[in-house]
Amino acid sequence: MASERGRRARAFALACGLTVIAGCAQRPLQLPAGTGTPLPDFAAVHAEISKSCAGVRTLTAELALSGRAGDQKLRGRALAGFEAPSAMRLEGLAPFGQPAFILVSRGGDATLLLPRDDRVLRGAAPEAILGALTGVSLAPDDVQAILTGCVVPAPKPIRGSQVGADWRVLDLAGGARLFLRRQGAAWQLRAAERSGWRIEYTAWQGTFPRAVRLISERVDMTAAISQLESNVPIDAAAFDVDVPRDALPLTLEELRDAGPLRGAEPGDR
Repeated sequence: MASERGRRARAFALACGLTVIAGCAQRPLQLPAGTGTPLPDFAAVHAEISKSCAGVRTLTAELALSGRAGDQKLRGRALAGFEAPSAMRLEGLAPFGQPAFILVSRGGDATLLLPRDDRVLRGAAPEAILGALTGVSLAPDDVQAILTGCVVPAPKPIRGSQVGADWRVLDLAGGARLFLRRQGAAWQLRAAERSGWRIEYTAWQGTFPRAVRLISERVDMTAAISQLESNVPIDAAAFDVDVPRDALPLTLEELRDAGPLRGAEPGDR
């Protein structure tokens, strides 16, 4: 029984396109300390830095993921598509042949297909499936907000402060906090904190980030973003997946056992 479970775990890990890698994580960005002084024009500052991400209705991109989740160091690539408010498609890229996995979600209900194993997981919350695959347990609208630089869906600034000459800190309704650093004559989002996550924006191209690092107690994952397009039409069929009639059911617990958090304590899941 144990050997069979191990064989299935290895098969699922391979199907999900997760590869163990070596290397050391980079040190987190050093953020400003102290409360600073009040920033009267915080709303205008936020409007300026969020004007591009606030208008994103659809997003497509290729994501190169690297880092660690739980006790594993992982690497993989995925094609991603999002449509506000809650639709998502992630397709794991394999070196050849069929996709490693296809995860689709709309309206809070998700389906994961492992084409190479003919296994399917239906009816689970998208954040639960995404957490089992990558360690990042976030809903589709949250992932879209993070990848575009808005950090949270529909952000609303409530206060701001100036810390030294080069940093601005903005607090959002709901508890998120943005850290802006001077970039020439403008301000640029460099990091954020929200609901157990620290997010670092390590590279930008134009008005959108090109590298996003997500850090929590058990996860340190960087997504390098390429081929990004916003507000292009996405066929509604992209958020569905054709499941073979003979596909065998896969449970969320089986996926967790095979995924990056399989060494986590129950309270960490």
